[in-house]
Amino acid sequence: MIEAFRSLFAPPRHFILIVAALWIGLTLAEKRSEKHGVSKEQLNNVSFYSIIGYVIGGRVLFALANLSSFAQSPFSIFSPNPDLFDPTGALVAGVLVGTIYGQRQKLQLRGTLDALTPIFASLAIGLALAHLAAGTAFGSPTTLPWGIHLWNATRHPSQIYELIASLLIFGLIWFYRPDPPPGILFLDFIALTAGSRLLLEAFRGDSTLVLGEFRVAQIAAWGILLMALLASESIRQREKAN
Repeated sequence: MIEAFRSLFAPPRHFILIVAALWIGLTLAEKRSEKHGVSKEQLNNVSFYSIIGYVIGGRVLFALANLSSFAQSPFSIFSPNPDLFDPTGALVAGVLVGTIYGQRQKLQLRGTLDALTPIFASLAIGLALAHLAAGTAFGSPTTLPWGIHLWNATRHPSQIYELIASLLIFGLIWFYRPDPPPGILFLDFIALTAGSRLLLEAFRGDSTLVLGEFRVAQIAAWGILLMALLASESIRQREKAN
């Protein structure tokens, strides 16, 4: 998600891909939001305020962390330069704003997350397309016949792998037939996304390594997958007990 929202500050073609994915996801989410106890208006509002919180929070927090530079040129805070942005702080700000809005509207957290899941799944597809268009998130060198020539080497088409995985996950989420307890749909999406990252990261050529051989993204994916599965099991056990 950090990469998806940061792409909102990318060049126009990537911006269009992410905005289109956001619009499609929101349109689809509206069709089922009331099923999760969230009205269309509430869904639109929580999405809007979260994005505004993300955008403003990312720039303001970056400015605070680099106060001396911005003190010399205060109007640079309005610069369209995407490098003047703190994606981690932005994500925290976006989640915080969305949470505050949800609490004031007395929205149930798990139901709201389920209602937002089609947006998250659609954004993942948009992010994969943005990576493909920009040549970022590129693959490691390969001799396989379906390799693509990129950055002076024949590489795994990791962006296409990512796109296929995102489409499959979206399909599984959208056509989910059972009526699970609140929160399960969102947690299933998180688990599927983390699981796909474990596999896809092995084909990436731009991974950040620790201790020389461990991929940071895979370590994070293992932790997220474990937490999602534990949370899902806890919810199911509580539902059985009731």
